[in-house]
Amino acid sequence: MSRSARTPINAFVKASERADGEIVRLNMGPFRPYLVTHPDHVQHVLIQNQPNFVREGMFWDPLAPLLGEGILSDGETWAESRRILQPLFTARYVNSLAEQMAVIINELIEETITPGRPFDISKGISAIVHPTIVRLFFGSKISVADIARLVPAYDVAVTAKAVRLVMPFVPEGVPMPGDRAFRHAIKAIDAVVYPRIREARARAQEESTDVVSRLVKARQDVAGEEGDRRIRDDLVAMHGASTETSATALTWVWPVLDAYPDIAAKVYEEIDRVVGGDPVSTAHLPHMPYLRMFVNELLRLYPPGWILPRKAVAADVVGGVEIKAGSTVLLSPYLTHRMAEFWDSPSVFDPERFAPGRDSGRHRYAYWPFGAGPHVCLGQHLFLMEAPLLIAGILRKYRPVVHVDHPVTPRLASSLRPPPGLTMTLVPAGRP
Repeated sequence: MSRSARTPINAFVKASERADGEIVRLNMGPFRPYLVTHPDHVQHVLIQNQPNFVREGMFWDPLAPLLGEGILSDGETWAESRRILQPLFTARYVNSLAEQMAVIINELIEETITPGRPFDISKGISAIVHPTIVRLFFGSKISVADIARLVPAYDVAVTAKAVRLVMPFVPEGVPMPGDRAFRHAIKAIDAVVYPRIREARARAQEESTDVVSRLVKARQDVAGEEGDRRIRDDLVAMHGASTETSATALTWVWPVLDAYPDIAAKVYEEIDRVVGGDPVSTAHLPHMPYLRMFVNELLRLYPPGWILPRKAVAADVVGGVEIKAGSTVLLSPYLTHRMAEFWDSPSVFDPERFAPGRDSGRHRYAYWPFGAGPHVCLGQHLFLMEAPLLIAGILRKYRPVVHVDHPVTPRLASSLRPPPGLTMTLVPAGRP
């Protein structure tokens, strides 16, 4: 394994292929984590002995000032946040927001897309995803100016620590590229979030379905600065995770459609037949099974949370390998989803893998794009509703022309992002 801070994700793929499901140690300079890829071992770490493998150390510590001590932490504070947040992200609650989400997405597509003009894919998709989540989380009263401040701040916050991700042995006191931008991003986020919390407290007696209002009511037992901080940590962590997951995953839709024209044709045909020229709504979703399969396969090959480090509290034995206390284990759905033992032609994009009945006999943890166990992503229902609404919302009117002449490969970041500068043009669909 290369020691370079710019090690491409392909280096992790090669290490995984050489390991062939066995647990191995990676040589990352002074840092030597264990690579865990086999579904049996994933199950052990995330399910069977989950309390022993905590979210500390690599990845987590550098992001602690952003994520705080809420739902993306561990221990007692995480358990408390989970208890409060879980009812807010059930399928039933997400379904209650679904039609509102559809309306917001349709409005934002109309506002942000100019057909025939090339645009940066990551920025264009983010311009739809971020305001959608912000409005659902903070309510309709949040200003356009505040949304405009939050979007770039979150983007910077989740990318600025990429170098520290592969150089976790460098002390926080040693300046690294991105540190200053990270601090500025947190200040910008807090400058928007804390006033929204105080506003929600002031109107706590009103009926409101937005997430910040529901969090304020759920945490009425803790007042003052401490109560506001706990709400802030949960809100920022959930909002960041929701927007980053959605925006990152949905950025991959377009190069995939470009690379697989036969699959793209099936997606287009289904959307044309079911949605036609109407605004997309939740009523259309049950009638687009191929689009659902497409999204599942997208999450197989391009899971946004591509690397999930854990720190062993006590010594353990996983797959016959002794893991010493204090060691870091690296789990990665990106790598597990590419194991030939569990997936035929794993590097090929094939939505038919998720056709009804095709998962029979597949290891339960061969596919885990949202994590697993007690720390499974609470926002998965939100994403699985938002993704087809956005894809169908765009493709009911347009066809993508991606400006690329080579395979698109991920770049190193805390989430699985395409390379910067990837552009496309949306042209009218030309429906009869």
